[in-house]
Amino acid sequence: MIKMIALDLDNTLLNRDKVISHFNEKILRQLHRNGIRIVLCTGRPLKAVEQYIDQLGLNTDFDFTITFNGALVLNNATKKILFKHTLAKEDFRSLYQFAKNRALALGILDFKRVYPIIGLKEAHFNQHLRDVLQFVPTSFDDLKDIGYSKALMPDNDPKKLDDVQQNLPEDIKNRYHVVRSQPHLMEYLAPKMDKAVGLAELLKHLHLNFDQLMAFGDAENDAGMIKKAEKGIAMANAQPEIKSIADDQTLTNDEDGVGVYLKHYFNL
Repeated sequence: MIKMIALDLDNTLLNRDKVISHFNEKILRQLHRNGIRIVLCTGRPLKAVEQYIDQLGLNTDFDFTITFNGALVLNNATKKILFKHTLAKEDFRSLYQFAKNRALALGILDFKRVYPIIGLKEAHFNQHLRDVLQFVPTSFDDLKDIGYSKALMPDNDPKKLDDVQQNLPEDIKNRYHVVRSQPHLMEYLAPKMDKAVGLAELLKHLHLNFDQLMAFGDAENDAGMIKKAEKGIAMANAQPEIKSIADDQTLTNDEDGVGVYLKHYFNL
């Protein structure tokens, strides 16, 4: 029996205008009232998710959000951290050298700031990050040895990242979990870190398991939760690899795919 629904945001729950439609909101609010856990599960930081938490009414002591692709799990009401996984500065040294050798942009994130690395290609990060995270351009040598969440490698030309992804050295592949969260953005996470890791911690906390989970997604950073959920649902606009591992498929994010599927599945 499904007791939790994990939802990716960009290109899944959100339409092309980065909005949760009235229909999707209505369905999710109804399920939430019926006792189903609704968990937003995203690569974004919490501040970039709060408006959607408020819209869906997911702000009780019983509601949680998974951010930074699984590395941070928080209670929505208290902001108390349930789970947090960090990386050290030295964990990024080989990636920094790789970006320097290939003339690539690189930004390293803690949980509140983005540190675009000075001396590399100028970074063009997603505009929504600028509204919620402080940008602190820093040289790699001047980075403090604090806990970091991940690194981002953006490029306005997706074909450039296609080439990077296809030709990653083995040491980079082995040192990071590399995912393409959007066509113009590659993310470097801790090894084996993904949304399923954060979900595992949350499910354990709530005395639930993956057999009680339904997950919706569209991109590489959704693969872990799509595979492990009892019902992994791919959007019609999902990457082919995600469709191939999903249990089922729904309409696109611009056609209320999440709400349409849930209405039918739960006989609402």
